[in-house]
Amino acid sequence: MLGAQLIVRALARQGVTTVFSLPGNQIMPVYDACLDAGLRIVHVRHEAAAVAMADAWAQVTGHVGVALLTAGPGLANGLAPLMSALHAESPVLLLSGDTPLAEDGLGAFQELDQAGMTRPVTKAARRVRTLDELAGAIDTAMAQALAPRRGPVHLALPFDLLTARTGLADLPPLPAAAAAPAADGATTDTLAALLAQAQRPLLLAGPSAARVHQRAAWQARSEALATPLLCLESPRGLRDPSLGAAAECLAGADLLVLAGKPLDFTLGFGRSSVFGPQARVVVLDPDPALVARARRQLGDRLALACVCESGAALDAAIARAMPPPDRSDWRRTVATALQTRSQPKPAPVAPGRMGSRALCEQVQQFLASAHAPIVVCDGGEFGQWAQAFCQAPVRIVNGVAGAIGGGLPQAIAAKIARPEATVVVLMGDGTAGFHLMELDTAVREAAPVIAVIGNDLRWNTEHQIQLRNYGPQRLVGCQLAESARYHAVAQALGGFGAAVHAEADLATALRQAQASGLPACIDVAIDGQPAPVFGAAQTTGH
Repeated sequence: MLGAQLIVRALARQGVTTVFSLPGNQIMPVYDACLDAGLRIVHVRHEAAAVAMADAWAQVTGHVGVALLTAGPGLANGLAPLMSALHAESPVLLLSGDTPLAEDGLGAFQELDQAGMTRPVTKAARRVRTLDELAGAIDTAMAQALAPRRGPVHLALPFDLLTARTGLADLPPLPAAAAAPAADGATTDTLAALLAQAQRPLLLAGPSAARVHQRAAWQARSEALATPLLCLESPRGLRDPSLGAAAECLAGADLLVLAGKPLDFTLGFGRSSVFGPQARVVVLDPDPALVARARRQLGDRLALACVCESGAALDAAIARAMPPPDRSDWRRTVATALQTRSQPKPAPVAPGRMGSRALCEQVQQFLASAHAPIVVCDGGEFGQWAQAFCQAPVRIVNGVAGAIGGGLPQAIAAKIARPEATVVVLMGDGTAGFHLMELDTAVREAAPVIAVIGNDLRWNTEHQIQLRNYGPQRLVGCQLAESARYHAVAQALGGFGAAVHAEADLATALRQAQASGLPACIDVAIDGQPAPVFGAAQTTGH
């Protein structure tokens, strides 16, 4: 078989059914091989969208999402969503066409050190250099993507390997799965003792714990340990509005368990002003570098550190643990903080516009009655409103990396992965500009998602920063055109479009969008409020 056929057969053996891609010269042999193997190619309008779709596929299904890009600028266009996938802990396999090995150093068309570019934003990146390597490259990369902590892996595939005859009639055997790093018995006993002795412990987990295929296991650990769980998957960390006022609880905790959650900016770098000066910290992480970093940052506040898969370590501690003390008051305190949505009363809404909270609450009512709802929250200020007030059994947010713009492609991939689901993506008007043309992809692929655009006529995050730091007379470079008609783009591409200027009309537009059976865009005029920050002592307002 040819090298390209070997690659595609290896993907199919691993259960891959769908590949997200944009066509290009160096990957045409792979396209041809996909025809024979029956793999679906979802081709997009921009390479970044293909990687964002692979990320969403991984988040929704729990399996590796596969993106296929061409060389040079094609690969370069996919870098930003690779960073998002890395921080979202999404198992993604990025395959890229590459210049022929025989032309190395000769100035070949689109010659580039691809692995050098992607290495900082992947778990692993390599250029395959021989046919012998090619045979096992896919299996190895898939295993790396799924190993703790999950994340993206990149393989660059030289064109002459893709078109060469491998001399193989069958695939080589699958390699044995590598064991995840595990805590030893003494470490597990110490962990169990720390958890049993604490009066006010907290489990702090990363994005993986929020995924639909892992959430139940993490909730069960929380219950077994009588320890509240916070999943951090937002660029605003503890100030993620979907966590309510939970940030206020950290100062009162006496034990913080970082269960696969890196100690980084989202946790205030573990400073005592965030964690509380008396809190002891446990770090359970599969990455030795992150464990070492936590040791340096925490000093004598570190009670235990272990290179291990955190879920398995906690399960082992549960098996050994003594009955925990009564923590009902503490658990109620954290639960109440998580549900807090109190905020100062906002200024009156301008005529012809909706408040961001009112918009999101109406979308939530729609989601609550929808079949198998999936919600995607994307954007700066408006994206944070969506995270605060829109929930579903499956939720995708723009992630710890803080990149915006991937929401529409992610929604399309979610709909392809779960055709029975009702998929709604909320995004700002600035965010919409990144990938609005992917509505064409949604039409071609029969993926009727509903995009709700909160249109405040500006890049609101930057507007708010300028307003706070420089004053209202120093606003520059943030305004967007009032003449833009985002819903008309959807109509022009074969979808459904509606413009909403009154609160009473949004519910009708959502029902019409769903009834159309088409990819839809609802352009809602909003008032551009800053993102909410919730606190227990604030006055409730709407």
